[in-house]
Amino acid sequence: MNLARARVLITGAAGGIGSAIAAELLAGGAHVLLADMNATALAAVAARLSAASGRLDTAIVDLGDAASRSSLCRRAAGWGVNILVNNAGVNHFGLFGELAPAQLTQTITINVLAPMLLVQELLPHLTSLPEAQVLNIGSVFGNIGYPGYTAYSASKFAIRGFSEALRRELADTPVRVHYLAPRATRTPINPAAVEQMNAELKAAMDPPAVVARAARLILEREAAATVVGWPEKLFARINAALPGVVDGAIRRQLPIIQRYARRQPGSNHMPGRHTA
Repeated sequence: MNLARARVLITGAAGGIGSAIAAELLAGGAHVLLADMNATALAAVAARLSAASGRLDTAIVDLGDAASRSSLCRRAAGWGVNILVNNAGVNHFGLFGELAPAQLTQTITINVLAPMLLVQELLPHLTSLPEAQVLNIGSVFGNIGYPGYTAYSASKFAIRGFSEALRRELADTPVRVHYLAPRATRTPINPAAVEQMNAELKAAMDPPAVVARAARLILEREAAATVVGWPEKLFARINAALPGVVDGAIRRQLPIIQRYARRQPGSNHMPGRHTA
């Protein structure tokens, strides 16, 4: 879609990736509606992007709350949204056996159910338009299951499958569905342990602007799915064809991953860190 015609709802817009996508799309001429549950952070992002304030609106939303989601959808439809970017998410880095049930529930609620329900509620509006798009932000861990990210990987595998199936289901409608899988990105979702682990593993971490640029390209070119980064793109393909090869590579990394992912004695589970 030509961004000059775009009216884009971005969830999780107050943090690294969401605010970078907003800046990138505003630069391309789009109107954006920034949605997030953190009112203070959202106001700060809006102030930073104030040069384009005539094309920028904000909305406070709790994606885990049905009434709040519905309110956002009504406002977005009335505002004329024609692109939905499902970016908001939560990640609990840690060994699966040490995660609290509430953390698993939150991961699936925010990462899987919320974007699916937003799409479902907005679908009558989107299908009534001459052209519309849905972009679901996933992760390379939705292509490659990775230790320390078991629940997160499961949620991103789910949203990748949802995107693929919905894209095919809506092929005879004006709605195009896309999936973007970033690799590790420097955002507030990552605790210090993740940054340290990636440094020890020599795993690259992209700035949010790299993901934002990929998001813009996928919307403009209407590509079905994109994995960001090399060699992650190659590993995703190898994992699909020869998972045993990737099993072996990750097995060699496992002692390092376990050291950073294991909960320290006496520590409490941290609240989920939301992406944006």
